[in-house]
Amino acid sequence: MEIIIYGVVNSASLALMALGFTLVYGISRLPNFAHGALYVLTGFATWLLLNRLGLPYILALTGATVLIGLVGAAMYRFILIRIRGMAISEIIASYAIGLALLEGMRWGGLKGATFILPAFAEGSVSVLGVSVDWQRLILIGVGAVLVGLLFLFVHFTRVGLALKGMAQDERAAMTLGIDSDQMAVVAMALGAFFAGAAAVVLLPLGNIVVESGYNVLIMAVAVCIVGGLGSWTGAILASFLIGFAQILTVVHLGAHYQVVVALLAIIITLILRPSGLFGRQKELEERV
Repeated sequence: MEIIIYGVVNSASLALMALGFTLVYGISRLPNFAHGALYVLTGFATWLLLNRLGLPYILALTGATVLIGLVGAAMYRFILIRIRGMAISEIIASYAIGLALLEGMRWGGLKGATFILPAFAEGSVSVLGVSVDWQRLILIGVGAVLVGLLFLFVHFTRVGLALKGMAQDERAAMTLGIDSDQMAVVAMALGAFFAGAAAVVLLPLGNIVVESGYNVLIMAVAVCIVGGLGSWTGAILASFLIGFAQILTVVHLGAHYQVVVALLAIIITLILRPSGLFGRQKELEERV
């Protein structure tokens, strides 16, 4: 029962980490390798608003996530728009932005164990005989709410339907008058917002450190590759597959093998099914 409960918690964490990454790629086909940096930047901005400016916790969280959404939109509007469609350049540019942000924060003093966000609620509760702290339960709830809100936004709003059309067929959407670059800006802002939302619920479980940005990027890429690049359903399913595999690995081998599980998942998927579980990339036999 402990494996099941903490497997669900870990899976929800992975889904939160990957949701913004797969959203951006699914809509604009832009691999945002600055995703992990935006995650850490949100945590650092929250800490600054909370401890340096003295804002209430809820205002610090809200301000940081809105700010990071604007940063994501600005990244596309001022930098990535110039190389849109150049796949290698998109990867290099977005990774360079992320690297600059992460190492800039390290240079600015983000190191050590002094940067900590308080938990939303203290204490723990027994779930089916297993003690689980409130922060992890809140994490699951926030993940479910964000996925639900994203579904409603995409299916029942004008902008959401435009984003859905871009994800399904960009050229057809453009013939109907949908601005590709405008939708990409919206997608980047939403992707950055979801990275920030993941940060504010996950970082209270540990310290805000630069290294977590690299780990989050690896986990997000692993989830998206296993689930299928651009597939939101695949990303959710892959989160549970990798999440439970990591928990079983922690139980039987040790916690330091969690990243190894994610990397193995990437390699095995690329060998056996390059498209992922629900991806639409061309298989090898289709290209030959």
